[in-house]
Amino acid sequence: MEVLLHQIDAFADAPFSGNPAAVMPLLTWLPDELLQQLAEENNLAETAFYTSVLPPEAGAPPDNSPAFHLRWFTPVVEVDLCGHATLATAAQILDDMHPGADRVHFYTRSGWLRVDRDRDELVLDLPSVSSVEIDVHDEVPRALATALGVRPVRAFDGTDLVLVVTAEHEVREAHPNFSAFPAMHRAAILTAEGTDVDFVSRFFAPAQGIPEDPVTGSAHAQLTPLWAKELGRTTFVARQLSQRGGTLRCTLAGDRVRMSGRCRRYLDGVVRLPD
Repeated sequence: MEVLLHQIDAFADAPFSGNPAAVMPLLTWLPDELLQQLAEENNLAETAFYTSVLPPEAGAPPDNSPAFHLRWFTPVVEVDLCGHATLATAAQILDDMHPGADRVHFYTRSGWLRVDRDRDELVLDLPSVSSVEIDVHDEVPRALATALGVRPVRAFDGTDLVLVVTAEHEVREAHPNFSAFPAMHRAAILTAEGTDVDFVSRFFAPAQGIPEDPVTGSAHAQLTPLWAKELGRTTFVARQLSQRGGTLRCTLAGDRVRMSGRCRRYLDGVVRLPD
């Protein structure tokens, strides 16, 4: 049995930047155990699997654009939302399967998601994620700050735990000690107002098999509404300060966050599985 594999860098400003995702089209779903094994073998932050067969609970697609059922796996677990692998999957579909289309929809664990083509960029539409401010001296934020070696001035609780520091260089220079991370199933986001961009961040998810993610779309679904409240506007240029780095243009639109970026294809291949 052969399965196509495409490795695509999402939110990539240049070659060897952005966040690599594996994209694997399927005719029908393989067993979940095998999907997890494939994601572990690919050893990227996310492997995206998709089929053209929608599950009954999806209902009708939002419009007549191409529509697919999409799932995401880290090397250790299936996740509810992943931005960069969705962008990469849309890039592969719009380039290879539907070059005449400018939009693709995905049914996912987080409902229907949309990606639009805008000249040489793709625009990803995700549900916004709200945050509630918590005491920065609470046990988990305090332990996380110690593990990251930072002194946060504010902390927020949402899908992920957010620590805010005063300056960009504190985000850039943080040295995480993953063995000291507090026990939590979710991820941690370190962020600050930027110098050359509106805000910067880094994203850590060791419990999900991703010590540090290069560029994280789902994190910006939480950071965009947070910074919208802080800065009093809805449109931002954001930079994730991982070693590879990546730039996102983010807009808060009601209860959705739209983020745009470029994708660069790195390889196309074939995975051979036992019958």
